Amino acid sequence: MRLLGNKRLLILLLGLICFIALMGLTLGQRARLSWPEKFVKDTISWTQGLFYKPAGYIAGFFEDMSRLRTIYEENKVLKMTLSQYAKDTMKLNDLELQNKRLKEALGFTERQKQANNYKFRIAEVVASSPDYHNKTITINLGEKDGIRPNLAVMSVDGLVGRIVQVSAFYSNVQLLTGIDDTANDSKAISVTVKGKENESFGVIESFDAESGMLAVTKIEQKEQFEVGDVVITSGLGEVFPTGIEIGKVVSKDEGKFGITYKAMVQPFASFAHLREVFVVEVPE
Repeated sequence: MRLLGNKRLLILLLGLICFIALMGLTLGQRARLSWPEKFVKDTISWTQGLFYKPAGYIAGFFEDMSRLRTIYEENKVLKMTLSQYAKDTMKLNDLELQNKRLKEALGFTERQKQANNYKFRIAEVVASSPDYHNKTITINLGEKDGIRPNLAVMSVDGLVGRIVQVSAFYSNVQLLTGIDDTANDSKAISVTVKGKENESFGVIESFDAESGMLAVTKIEQKEQFEVGDVVITSGLGEVFPTGIEIGKVVSKDEGKFGITYKAMVQPFASFAHLREVFVVEVPE
C-alpha cells in the first residue's frame, strides 16, 4: 500500500520497465522495424530533407563563389605571367637579331680591314625622317666622336649615303634614295665597275623612286658597263672613298641625246629599317 501510495516511485518503476522492454525489442539486428520506429524515422528524415536541400544550395553557392574567386585570381596571375612571357620573348628575339647583325658587322669590318685601310665606325640609327622628300636618318655619332660632314656611310651590304649635318652627339645621313641632280645639297657619286676600274666611269646623279634604282649617267661608249657588273665608288669625286660597293647593273640604254649611255643599278643596301650602319673614315 505504501508503494502504491507513492506515485512518483510507481511512475519511475513503470518507466524503467518500459525502458528495459524497449531495449529488449531494439537490441540486436532485426530485419524489420516496428511501426513506431518507422513513423519516427520517416518523420525525422522528412524534416531533415526540408533543411538539407536549402542548406546544400546555400553551401554550394558560397563554395562556388569561393571557387570563382580562386579561378579569378589564378586567371589574373596567368595573364600577368603570359604578358611577361610575351615581353621576354620579344626582347629575346630582338637581342638574337641584334646579336646576328653585330656578328655580321664584325665579319664585315674584318673583311674590309683586309681589303683597305679604312676605319669603320659602327653607329646605331636612332631616327628616320618621315619626310618623303628629305630622306635622312640620324645616327648616334657626332662631333665628339670625330664625325664630320661628307663622310660616307654604309651598311654590311653596301653604300647607304653620306653625312650632311653634324651636332655634338648625333649626325644626319642623306640616303642614296635622296640623291637628286636638281637639288643644291645633293652630291653626285663617281662610280666604276669592280674589276674594270681602269675601263669604266660613270656618275650617279639621281634615284628613280618608281623602280627603286640608281641612275648612272655620262657613260661613254667605250666604258665597260654591262648587265650584272658590280658598281663601286671610284673615289674621283673626293667625297666617297674608293672601292665601296653600291649595287649591280640591271640594264643599260642610250642617254637622252644618244651620245652617252645610262645604266640602272639595283642597290645592294636596303634603306628600310636600318639599325646599324658604318661611318667610313679615310686616313689623311
